Amino acid sequence: MKKLLLSLSLFFTVTAIQAATLTVVATGLQNNKGVVQFSLYNKDGTIPDKELNKYYKMQRSSINNMKAKAVFSNLPRGRYAVSIFHDENNNRKIDKGFLTPKEGVGLSNFKSINLFHLPKFKKASFLLEDNKKIEINTIYF
Repeated sequence: MKKLLLSLSLFFTVTAIQAATLTVVATGLQNNKGVVQFSLYNKDGTIPDKELNKYYKMQRSSINNMKAKAVFSNLPRGRYAVSIFHDENNNRKIDKGFLTPKEGVGLSNFKSINLFHLPKFKKASFLLEDNKKIEINTIYF
């Protein structure tokens, strides 16, 4: 019994050490309408994600004082990228005009987005080794 308890204790300790928490704050929202969708990616080739279906994990969060926050817990250490979009009408898709989104979008490591040179996972990604907090500015076209 002692060996089993020691093994379980060691397993949970190692698991806790290998896991990290990522906190993402969306800033620059133009109003408090709707929600912000936070999509977390962990593989090359998943960004751009025009249909919002290639993510590893996703959360939707309410908006307060023109900011929103998501916390992704128990993540294996590794490379990640995050995209956000301000779903003002809460329809779970990015509404688009002629060429550009009508709703705000954002991406880790990007201050601006050029629709003719869409971002890739490699440029948007960052290494998550310990608990980390990042801010992503929302871009409106």
